[in-house]
Amino acid sequence: MPHAPHSPTVEEIQVLRDKARFVRLETIRLIEIAKIGHYSSVFSCAEIFAALYYDVMNIAPGNPTWADRDRFLMGKGHAAVGLFPILADHGFIPKALLDDYTRLGSPLGDHPDMTKVPGVDFSSGSIGHALSNGVGMAVGGRLNKQTFNVFVMLGDGEMQEGQVWEAALFAAHNKLGRLIAIVDRNGYQLDGRVDDVMGVESLREKWTAFGWEVHDVDGHNLHDLTALLRRLKADEGRQQPACIIARTLKGKGVSFMETEPGWHLGYLAPDDAAAAIDEIMAREI
Repeated sequence: MPHAPHSPTVEEIQVLRDKARFVRLETIRLIEIAKIGHYSSVFSCAEIFAALYYDVMNIAPGNPTWADRDRFLMGKGHAAVGLFPILADHGFIPKALLDDYTRLGSPLGDHPDMTKVPGVDFSSGSIGHALSNGVGMAVGGRLNKQTFNVFVMLGDGEMQEGQVWEAALFAAHNKLGRLIAIVDRNGYQLDGRVDDVMGVESLREKWTAFGWEVHDVDGHNLHDLTALLRRLKADEGRQQPACIIARTLKGKGVSFMETEPGWHLGYLAPDDAAAAIDEIMAREI
């Protein structure tokens, strides 16, 4: 029987905390270039990005097409501005490319394009398709006798899409144990509160009824989030796909974004950007 993975150490958590801060700071910098962007959507999942790309996923820095890499698909493609700096940090794209974010001719747009950006496994933006593609990758891995894992991050508003639940049924029926979905449950979507637009609860009961192993976690608690992801990945005998409901706060890390849903899409004036940077540097999330 395989040994359970060890819990992340204090030193490991500090590294991940620094990487989540890096994601937030780079998001502000890149949106300054674009003059508009999705700050709060990135900030709710910065710890998820950090845990996956700097601890849990098997990837080969400098080699984005490594056949046995773990796959990552992002349903909420509007958070790509937080992913691109990570890809550059791993040597998948040149760091200088970030300086032209969204400019004419740049491959880096508001949403990720797998045909233009090395390290992007799925071109997202049209909400609801990521889990289906992740299912296909998991099936393909099985057919090819590969052992990579597939991680799919979904927005909670994305739970309103019927295709998500079709994919969920298929994944459970086919016992895709190497598929892990992460729902960024920050409570808001473009049009307001998710549960006001179209209620999605109870997510735990829904995913369980669809045949998935379900876990709840504080999506900003790097210790608990990373330990859970490590444990799920290490459980190679699991036949059920797993769903993590990550309870997060939209705009986490910048107080005036945490209380204002309008920051789903916006632009920081220079004084506000400076205040946001100061707060991100000062806070321990």
